[in-house]
Amino acid sequence: MEPHFERPPSPARLPYTSDKHPRHTLEAINVLRKHRELCDVVLIVGQRKIFAHRVILSACSPYFHAMFTGELAESRQTEVTIRDIDEAAMELLIDFCYTSMITVEESNVQTLLPAACLLQLAEIQDVCCEFLKRQLDPSNCLGIRAFADTHACRDLLRIADKFTQHNFQEVMESEEFLLLPVNQLMDIISSDELNVRSEEQVFNAVMGWVRYGVQERRLHLPTVLQHVRLPLMSPKFLVGTVGSDILVKSDESCRDLLDEAKNYLLLPQERPLMQGPRTRPRKPIRCGEVLFAVGGWCSGDAISSVERYDPQTNEWRMVAPMGKRRCGVGVAVLNDLLYAVGGHDGQSYLNSIERYDPQTNQWSSDVAPTSSCRTSVGVAVLDTFLYAVGGQDGVSCLNFVERYDPQTNRWTKASSMSTRRLGVGVAVLAGYLYAIGGSDGTSPLNTVERYDPRNNRWTPVAPMGTRRKHLGVAVYSNMIYAVGGRDDATELSSAERYNPQSNAWQPVVAMTSRRSGVGLAVVNGQLMAIGGFDGTTYLKTVEIYDPEQNCWKLFGGMNYRRLGGGVGVVKMPQQESHLW
Repeated sequence: MEPHFERPPSPARLPYTSDKHPRHTLEAINVLRKHRELCDVVLIVGQRKIFAHRVILSACSPYFHAMFTGELAESRQTEVTIRDIDEAAMELLIDFCYTSMITVEESNVQTLLPAACLLQLAEIQDVCCEFLKRQLDPSNCLGIRAFADTHACRDLLRIADKFTQHNFQEVMESEEFLLLPVNQLMDIISSDELNVRSEEQVFNAVMGWVRYGVQERRLHLPTVLQHVRLPLMSPKFLVGTVGSDILVKSDESCRDLLDEAKNYLLLPQERPLMQGPRTRPRKPIRCGEVLFAVGGWCSGDAISSVERYDPQTNEWRMVAPMGKRRCGVGVAVLNDLLYAVGGHDGQSYLNSIERYDPQTNQWSSDVAPTSSCRTSVGVAVLDTFLYAVGGQDGVSCLNFVERYDPQTNRWTKASSMSTRRLGVGVAVLAGYLYAIGGSDGTSPLNTVERYDPRNNRWTPVAPMGTRRKHLGVAVYSNMIYAVGGRDDATELSSAERYNPQSNAWQPVVAMTSRRSGVGLAVVNGQLMAIGGFDGTTYLKTVEIYDPEQNCWKLFGGMNYRRLGGGVGVVKMPQQESHLW
C-alpha cells in the first residue's frame, strides 16, 4: 500500500509593489541634486554650471550613457563642457530626468527639440513634435515643415507636409511662402495632393514667389514652371495670363512649356500620346469639411429640417431634424458641434438652443437658453465662446450681445453694440468679432462695428457701400465677404468685401440670383451662397464664387428651399464611421 503524503500547507504570501516608491525616490534624488550632495559631475553649458549624478543622466539619456560608460575622456572628468546646446533647454531636460515633468511652449520648443535630439531623449522629441502639430496654421506650417526637416522629425515633417498641401490656398498668401528656398517650393508644388481649385492658382503662387525677388529668382522660373501643370489650365488663362507674362515670354524654356500646353489643348485626339507629369490631374486628399444647412422658412412655414453637403460626393443628404422648427436661426460651430440658436417657429420667438453632433447624427437640447427670445440673430465663435449678437424679440430690435461658455453651460452678457441690429451678419477675423449691416427696426444699415474681447468694447469701422439686412457674411482669403440681403426697396444680388488692412470695402461681382436671407460659408476653400429669397421664390439653389474668373457659378441645389436658414461648416474625420 502506497504511503500517503499530505501536501504541506502553502505559506501565506502578499506580493506588493509600491506606486509611491519610484516617485519618492526621484524626489529624494532631486533634493540631493539641489543641495549639490553626492553629485559626481558638473555640466558646463554656456555660462551655467549644472550639478548632477552620472547614474541618473546615463539612465535617462543614451548620449550621457555613452559619454560616462565609454572610453571617452569625459568618463573620468568631473566637469564636462557641452557645446552647441541652449543652456535654458539643457536645464529643462535635466529637470525632466529628475522629475519626469516638462512644459513645452511656444517660447522654448525651438531650442528644446534640437537639445532633445542631441541628448537622444526620444520621449521629449515626441512631445515637442506633438506640440508643433497642434500649432500648425497656414501662416507657420512652412516654418514648422523646414524645422522638422532640419531635425529629422519624420512624423512631424509628414504631417506638416500634408497640412501645407491641404491648406495651400491660404499658405500661398503667407509671407513664409514668399521666403521659401527654391527646392522646397518645387517639393510642394510638384505634389499630386496639392489642394487647389485650379492649376491657375499654382501658376499665380509661383509668379508671386518669383516676383518677390525677381532679379535672382527669374533664373529659377524655367525649372519651377516644369512643376506647374500648364496643360490643365483653361485656354483663356493660358493665352491671356501665362502667354502674355513678360517673364515667361522672355525665356525659351518657359515658351517651350507654354507651347506644349497649347498643343495639348489644341489637339485633343493626340492627348493619349502627350501624357506625362504635367497632364496628370491633382488628387487632393479630402479636407473633410462638410456644410450643414439648418432650418429656415419654406412655403409659408418655419422648418426643422437639416441637410448636409459633402464636397467629396457633391451631394446634399438629409440628416436628423431639430426638435423645433426655426426660421431666422443663428448657427455656428464650436468644438466640431453645431449650435442652432433662437429663431421663430411660426408662432413665437425662441430662446432655446439645440446642439448637433455630426458623429452621432443627434440633436440635444441640454444647452442653457439665451436670456431673451431672439430671431434674425447673428451667431459666431470667438476664442472658444459662442456669441449671440442682436436680433429681435418680438417687441423690439436688439443691440445686446451675450456669450456662451460650453465649459460651464452658461451665457454671460458682453458689451452691447452701439446700434440695434436684426438680420445682422457676423464674422470673426484676426481676433475681432464684426457686426455687419442688419436693420435697426426701421431701415436697413450699411454701418459696421467690431468687438474686441480684450477690452470688451465695440468700435465702428468703415461702412459697406450698400445697406443690407438679412445678408450673408463669411471670411474668405483673410477678407470679410458680405453678399445679398435686402435694402429699402428690393432683394439684392450684389456683393462686397472688407479688407481689415486698409479698413475699406470694395465691390465684388454680383451673384447670379438676388438672395435675401442667404447663408454664406467657406467649405474646403470654396465660398458658397446658399438658399434665400429672390423676391418671388424661396430658393434651394447654391452658387460658388470663382476668384480666378471673378464670377459666381450656379452649383446644384438642396433638397429644401430655405429663407433665413443657418449654415455651419464642420471638419469631419478623414474616415467617416457614420454614413447615414
